[in-house]
Amino acid sequence: MVGVLCCSNAQKEGNECISANAKYCGQCIQAGAKCGWCTDPDFLKQGETVSTRCDELQSLKSRGCKDEMIANPRGEQKILKNKMVTNRRKGTDKLRPEDITQIQPQKISLNLRSGEPQSFTLKFKRAEDYPIDLYYLMDLSYSMKDDLENVKNLGTSLMLEMSKITSDFRIGFGSFVEKTVMPYISTTPAKLLNPCTGDQNCTSPFSYKNVLKLTSDGKKFNTLVGQQHISGNLDSPEGGFDAIMQVAVCGEQIGWRNVTRLLVFSTDAGFHFAGDGKLGGIVLPNDGKCHLENNVYTMSHYYDYPSIAHLVQKLSDNNIQTIFAVTEEFQPVYQELKNLIPKSAVGTLSANSSNVINLIIDAYNSLSSEVILENSKLPEGVSIIYTSRCKNGIISEGENGRKCSNISIGDEVTFNISVTSKGCPKQGKPETIKIKPLGFTEEVEITLNFICECECHKDGIENSDLCHFGNGTYECGACKCNDGRVGRFCECSSHEVATEDMDRTCRKDNGTDICSNNGECVCGTCECKKRENPEERYSGQYCQCDNFNCDRSGNKLCGGHGRCECRVCICDYPWTGSACDCSLDNSTCMASNKQICNGRGTCECGTCKCTDPKFQGPTCETCPTCPGVCTEHKECVQCRAFGTGEKKDTCERDCSYFNLIKVKDRNKLPQPNDASYPVMHCKERDANDCWFYYTYAVNNNTEKEVHVVDTLDCPAGPDIIPIVAGVVAGIVLIGLALLLIWKLLMIIHDRREFAKFEKEKMNAKWDTGENPIYKSAVTTVVNPKYEGK
Repeated sequence: MVGVLCCSNAQKEGNECISANAKYCGQCIQAGAKCGWCTDPDFLKQGETVSTRCDELQSLKSRGCKDEMIANPRGEQKILKNKMVTNRRKGTDKLRPEDITQIQPQKISLNLRSGEPQSFTLKFKRAEDYPIDLYYLMDLSYSMKDDLENVKNLGTSLMLEMSKITSDFRIGFGSFVEKTVMPYISTTPAKLLNPCTGDQNCTSPFSYKNVLKLTSDGKKFNTLVGQQHISGNLDSPEGGFDAIMQVAVCGEQIGWRNVTRLLVFSTDAGFHFAGDGKLGGIVLPNDGKCHLENNVYTMSHYYDYPSIAHLVQKLSDNNIQTIFAVTEEFQPVYQELKNLIPKSAVGTLSANSSNVINLIIDAYNSLSSEVILENSKLPEGVSIIYTSRCKNGIISEGENGRKCSNISIGDEVTFNISVTSKGCPKQGKPETIKIKPLGFTEEVEITLNFICECECHKDGIENSDLCHFGNGTYECGACKCNDGRVGRFCECSSHEVATEDMDRTCRKDNGTDICSNNGECVCGTCECKKRENPEERYSGQYCQCDNFNCDRSGNKLCGGHGRCECRVCICDYPWTGSACDCSLDNSTCMASNKQICNGRGTCECGTCKCTDPKFQGPTCETCPTCPGVCTEHKECVQCRAFGTGEKKDTCERDCSYFNLIKVKDRNKLPQPNDASYPVMHCKERDANDCWFYYTYAVNNNTEKEVHVVDTLDCPAGPDIIPIVAGVVAGIVLIGLALLLIWKLLMIIHDRREFAKFEKEKMNAKWDTGENPIYKSAVTTVVNPKYEGK
């Protein structure tokens, strides 16, 4: 149910064609890129409104509208100017700036159909030896005295360094202090002549002076800058924004060319911006126009300081890239300002002229290594999507799709630009927009032509007789009624649509329900109401029919094999039945042996009904309890359950035909009495003499199921330690036993020999007498002196 509701909501939200309720072809094609209008005069059925001619293309075709009768204009693009990017190298023939091309194409025309994006590729390539104009704008308040000394020799040194980058370099100089009114400066006559204190000789305060127009003469720059003197003011913030505005908008006086334009803004203080002028009684907003007379800004006392947004606009309009050379104290302030001004950089100003040159070159390299696309104001309903393809194949989308970084000279990057229109502008006239890289003068001019009407609109017949005596214009197969007229053929006045006589013709069989309660009676004709789901429609003379109240099968209307017309399924071949759920095709019942249902069943509605209870499956070929089933599936069960066996390398390919379910032990396996389908119990042995147990069955959904015990039953191996100990003990015991036996035998033998010896000794006769030839070895001698004491 949830799925059906989600699908219905998706259809409702997705079919913008029907939701538009278009009354004519032009309205239809503005509803969306997928919408088409059927121009076939006989397309509408009874009860259908004119707006049902507008629908998605596939839906119109399925409802019987031929391809050639569907109005579906498509957008297109045409490149009007496509000059190749310049491949010029330094040292080759010098080209005029206007002859150098870094962006391609230059002019393109797009025909936009509502909701259909038109895309084109923009190519950008940094040209080598591209001309540069640099204008040095300096704060000449007293605290900048040391910095002025450093700048006096900047011209020739900078010309020399920049010659390594380009052979066409020009430099200019301007200075600023502050608005010449209180409280920014002291207006006493003495302070107006010399705003500095003590014996310091300072020039009179001023707002902005254009000291040197852009020139290629570095010595002239040094000479004129060397003649400049420090001035002074009262407050710390300076009037630099007034000066930047004049430098940006006074192109002729400054001498800007259509080349790379750099503005170096040098100061050691903050800045005044819009609203600060009120302190001096100045309330008029800055008008963003040039007010230089004799190279001096004359309206500083009349117009307020410009806002940051105003400066951003003017700098961007005039393709000026800004470099803020400021002291370390004000770095955080100008870093924040840099984040608000595209294509700008910040460097640290120090009391060293070489440092200033390095700062400018580093900032230029940083700015020129990044390209950022911007577009002019878009017409209402038009949107642009950028996708960048930068160096090293890096692809970015969204806001990052507008830019590419780390671009070197000669590198080529591309941007895919997609332009989409939603609806048509009120005037419907062509519009022109421009896309350009920030800081560059080149741009792409895009002409937008909006497709607001169908081609058949041109052939419309005003006041046609087909529209009830000329009450409308007959165009694109339908009547477009004049104001005050309604009806399919404009046959009624809008004031006469609800009379009793007209309602009578909208009642079926003179009943009480008007248009079967499924529509409204307009000019005596039922116009059926729309459903929330735009795919569902009422139709018929009395709106008594619909295309959604037919029988369903598998939760699909007409089983997905037909269409619902007036609450009856019209089945596609070869389907039949009230819900088109019965197939007349027997091919789905054909077994591998070319028999219908393997000869063990009947084919009913494309499905086998097996008559032999032992056989199952879509063609009655599966017999889960037949002999050989266990052996047939052994290898696949082994590889899927345990990752072993002959099919372990091809398991995923060969053994995905069944659902594997693991259980803990044999008691958890399905038993024949527990299941409503036959179950085969199997016991197989693997190469390691381990047994595994599983069941094979085909469930009621004809899905093959295998339940397998997840542990192998392997025979226990011998216990080595007891065996070795037993062998050693046995050997020792046997040795001891043999020694004991040997000892026993020796004792018995000795005793027998001794007894025999004793016996023979007793029986001997010669040992009783003396030996006649025996002579004693002892000689007895008597001592005569021995007295026996």
